[in-house]
Amino acid sequence: MPARVTGTGGGAVKLNCQAFHTDNQGTWLVWLHGLLGSGDDWFPVVDACDRYPSLVVDLPGHGNSANVNVTGGFAEMSELLTATLIGHSINDYCLIGYSLGGRIAMYHALYGKQNGLRGLLVEGGNPGLFSQQERDVRLRNDQHWAQRFRQEPMASVLPDWYQQPIFADLTTAQREQIIHLRSQNRGDRIADMLENTSLGHQPWLVPALQQISIPFSYLCGENDRKFQSIAQQYRLPLTTIPQVGHNAHYGNPVAFSSAVNCFLSLFG
Repeated sequence: MPARVTGTGGGAVKLNCQAFHTDNQGTWLVWLHGLLGSGDDWFPVVDACDRYPSLVVDLPGHGNSANVNVTGGFAEMSELLTATLIGHSINDYCLIGYSLGGRIAMYHALYGKQNGLRGLLVEGGNPGLFSQQERDVRLRNDQHWAQRFRQEPMASVLPDWYQQPIFADLTTAQREQIIHLRSQNRGDRIADMLENTSLGHQPWLVPALQQISIPFSYLCGENDRKFQSIAQQYRLPLTTIPQVGHNAHYGNPVAFSSAVNCFLSLFG
């Protein structure tokens, strides 16, 4: 699965990416990971979706994009994604995003320069909070975590981060493995991204999502009660991944890949 890596030099800032299966023609799959992750998280799934060319993106502050900084929230993030796609001459693509990556994908699909966007797959991405009060509470919570990421070693913060209810389905071994992988992150960069793309800053996307004109699927682990409830409450097109919780592509990559391939087969 040969890859080419693109840096951020040369003109407009672009995100570091890896491209796979570039001999294939047609719609590109563009993969956006979650907070604390990197493009590498997608490799087992990308390998199983080998009928399509794939662009695996490192988000700002993460992986090989650690030195890319976003200060303008979702609008700037969407522009950065557009610049990255243009830099790779990608004008026919499907966005696939997990958690934070899913929120970025939804925003871009609704409000970004999405010429050429053919489909949207969101895994456990929150479509937003309805009231300003809810957004204010979330922003304060994210600012609290950001302060910890800036001031404490990753080894101190991550065990607490992965004790949050959304990660309750992880086994002890899985939690330890993820903490080990995520400990390579820079706390200050994670903090910047967490604050700038906080759910407290995200628009309420539900009405626009309900009217979206491109193929759209909302993927969710069967044990992820919170996001299943969100999908059902707002009538989002839910696809359930068996035997896993919030991080479905990590917990069951075979079933997740099958769901992605099925979605893609419906519109070529």
